[in-house]
Amino acid sequence: MSETKGLSSQLWESSDLYRNSVLQLEEAARAMHLDPNIAERLKVPKRALIVTVPIRLDDGSIRCFEGYRVQHNMTLGPGKGGIRFHPEVNLSEVAGLAMLMTFKCSLVGLPLGGAKGGIRVDPTKLSRQEAQSLTRRYTSEINMIIGPDKDIPAPDVGTDAQHMAWMMDTFSQERGFAIPGVVTGKPIEIGGSLGRAESTGRGVVYTIQHAAEHLKKIGKPGPRMDSSTTVSVHGFGKVGAVAADEIYRLGTKVVAVSDMGGGIHNKNGLNIPDVMAYFHKNRTLVGYPEADAISNEELLATKVDILIPAAIDGVITPHNVNKVHATIIAEGANGPITNDALNVLEDRGAFIIPDVLCNAGGVIVSYFEWVQGIQNFFWSEKEVNEKLAEVMANAFHRVTATQAKHKCGMKTAALIQGVDRLNRAMLLRGLFP
Repeated sequence: MSETKGLSSQLWESSDLYRNSVLQLEEAARAMHLDPNIAERLKVPKRALIVTVPIRLDDGSIRCFEGYRVQHNMTLGPGKGGIRFHPEVNLSEVAGLAMLMTFKCSLVGLPLGGAKGGIRVDPTKLSRQEAQSLTRRYTSEINMIIGPDKDIPAPDVGTDAQHMAWMMDTFSQERGFAIPGVVTGKPIEIGGSLGRAESTGRGVVYTIQHAAEHLKKIGKPGPRMDSSTTVSVHGFGKVGAVAADEIYRLGTKVVAVSDMGGGIHNKNGLNIPDVMAYFHKNRTLVGYPEADAISNEELLATKVDILIPAAIDGVITPHNVNKVHATIIAEGANGPITNDALNVLEDRGAFIIPDVLCNAGGVIVSYFEWVQGIQNFFWSEKEVNEKLAEVMANAFHRVTATQAKHKCGMKTAALIQGVDRLNRAMLLRGLFP
């Protein structure tokens, strides 16, 4: 990686996710002959805030947690990005995720910039009251840089609609009136959008359908999207579970799914609604009676037509890439394939649907929620899904056209598309002062 000028590279580059994001940017910059001054600015965030979040635990003791909010680039509009509660959260990871959000928002044509936030905590070890206290205090600590016209958080790993309700209420209480537009991914009752909860997983499946049609169009072998098509889903959370259910309803055979505790496999196909009911009741896939137990590594190595890595970053690496066999790999998570592994897969002929395109459904419908909140005019779920499908289709076709033009991989093509719009906007706005 080229040395970052003017800033200590160690400040940002401690995580693989950030380093991979910069490497991908550099590859796209070379392919599109990007202005080097623009590339230099895009390698580092605009602003980063580190806060201490002290709360009183249920046992009466006080514990301080470390929180972050990073705004990578806001040339196109207010920052947009999730809030992650996870024990491995750190500044570099959050900065890398904020960078990906910048490219994602630009790629799909949203008037938003890229941001991300998080708290270094294991949310499974918090009581409801502790989770609420942590969320509210964190919101108060970062309130000077968020807002409907500044930076709009949303749920991410370890957070959900309830956390967004607490954030919205805290921000509103400190301003003295209700401000629902400060976050998206809220409950419907306080200004959320229909279809938001399912939007990321639904968008993943939309891109898979487009990928299957694209492979057929260019004369390459691909899945038929019927009962002959096999699918594995790594990560049965907010994204993976919805994607598994949506693609199952298309008639495909979902043969394996997994969560943090491990996976389940049935070569004849899983009944995904039944698996979801079991998971919601038991909060785990372990012990599901109609399948064999497998590890997460074994799931990634299962021979299928479509693999959806929808858990965390860095799960497909040079150490296991030769065991991964799928025609289409849809990056439901952010950065699930490392750069070295990506090159191996592309050389082998796998069709990669890059994260900034594949999982963009969440931020697209978050944008719809933000717009609906500003107007106080809300759409039906059918309208939301139709608009989501249209935006995803347009973005997918622009990326495949860019791939054909530059004769590059899908990941590079997606970044070229996103960076090109940013490049034009940044050149028009210039450098202040």
